[in-house]
Amino acid sequence: MIIVKVIFIHGNGGCTADMNWYISAEERLQEKGFNTIRETLLDNDIAHEHIWIPHIRDTLGADQNSVLIGHSSGAIAALRYAEQYPITGSVLVSPYHTHLNLKDEKAGGWFDRPWNWQKISENQRWIVQFSSVDDPWIPIEEAQYIHSKLNTEYFEFTDRGHFLQTDIDDFPELVTALLEKKQH
Repeated sequence: MIIVKVIFIHGNGGCTADMNWYISAEERLQEKGFNTIRETLLDNDIAHEHIWIPHIRDTLGADQNSVLIGHSSGAIAALRYAEQYPITGSVLVSPYHTHLNLKDEKAGGWFDRPWNWQKISENQRWIVQFSSVDDPWIPIEEAQYIHSKLNTEYFEFTDRGHFLQTDIDDFPELVTALLEKKQH
C-alpha cells in the first residue's frame, strides 16, 4: 500500500499542532519511514469547514496517497474531507457526529448537512478509530455510532479521556495501527 504522507489535524478551541501526543507520534512515525505533515491550521478556535477543507487539500496536499490523523474536531475534518475526496485512510481520535449542542461546534459548519457515510467509506481503504468511555466531552455513544456506520477498526479505552496525553510513549497504539496498515 502506498502511503506518501501522513497529515495530522488537531482539534479546535485554540488547539495547535504542538499539543498533546502529536509531536511524539510524528517522531515515532518518521522513525518508521513515514513522511508527515504537522502544522497548526488557520482558524483553530472555531475550525470552520470552509477554511479547513481547502487548506487540507490545497496547502497540505492531501490526496489519494495520504492518511489523515484527526483528533476531536480534526477527526470531523478528516471525515468531511473523505466525504469529498479520496484518501488512503484515516485515523479518528475522539470523533463525534453531532454538534453536541455546543455553540462553537455549530459555528464551524461541519454539522449543517447529513453525513454521507457511504461516500466516506468508499473514498478510503480503511479507517482506524480510537475512543474512550471516560472522555469528558464526547459521549461514547457518538464514537460507537460512527463505528457502526463505517465499520471502523475500533479501539475503545476506559482511561484515555479526550486523548490529551503528552508523554513520549502516550499513544503507541496509533503508531502500531499505522505500521500494520503500511505493511498491507
